[in-house]
Amino acid sequence: MEKSYLKLIENNKKWVKEQLKNDPKFFTDLANGQTPEYLWIGCSDSRVPANEITGTKPGEVFVHRNIANMVVHSDMNLLSVLSYAVEVLKVKHIIVCGHYGCGGVIAAMGTKQYGLIDNWLRHIKDVYRFHYLELDAIKDETQRARRFVEVNVMEQVRDLSKTSIVQNAWSNDQPLHVHGWVYDLNDGLIKDLGVTFTCTKDLHAVYHLDEKL
Repeated sequence: MEKSYLKLIENNKKWVKEQLKNDPKFFTDLANGQTPEYLWIGCSDSRVPANEITGTKPGEVFVHRNIANMVVHSDMNLLSVLSYAVEVLKVKHIIVCGHYGCGGVIAAMGTKQYGLIDNWLRHIKDVYRFHYLELDAIKDETQRARRFVEVNVMEQVRDLSKTSIVQNAWSNDQPLHVHGWVYDLNDGLIKDLGVTFTCTKDLHAVYHLDEKL
C-alpha cells in the first residue's frame, strides 16, 4: 500500500514511450513554450480532468482548479493565474466549468461543519443566497443541487468579468470571451450554459472600471 504511488512513475514511462512512438518530436516541441488559446477554471475533483474531457493536448489549455471552480476576488492564486493567462499568454477564451454532483456545492447546501474548508464553502453559500428563491422552490434535492451547480458557474463568469485583468484586456481591444460550462459525470458530456461575456457592457454599470490613470 505504501508504495502504490510508484505505479504513477511506471505509468509516466509508458506514457512517454507512447508519445514518442506517435511523434518523436513531441517533447522537443513542448519544451519550446506554450501558446494556449484557453484558460480553464475548473473544480479540483479528480473525475474532471480538463485535457481529457476536452480532447486537448498538453500546451493547449492553461488550467486552474479549486473546490467548486470558484472565482474569489481575494484569491491571489487565481488572480495570478488569470493575470498570466490574459496578459502574457493572451488566451482568447476563459472557461469556467463546474460539474454536476460537485461535493463542494452539495456541502454548501447544508449546515454541517467540516473545518477549515468552511471558510471556502462560505463563498459558495453566498451564491445560494443570491438565488435562494429559485433554488428553494426546487423540491427535489438532486435537481436543486444540479441547478445550484449551474447558477454557481454563472456567478463565477460574472466575477471573472468584474476583475480589472479582464476589463483591461477588453479596454485594449484584446479578444477575450468568458464562458460558463457544466460537465455531467453521468454521460461525460459538457453543457454550454449559454452565458458568455465579451465586454464590459455585459456587466452592470456599477462594476465597470475606468482605465488606469
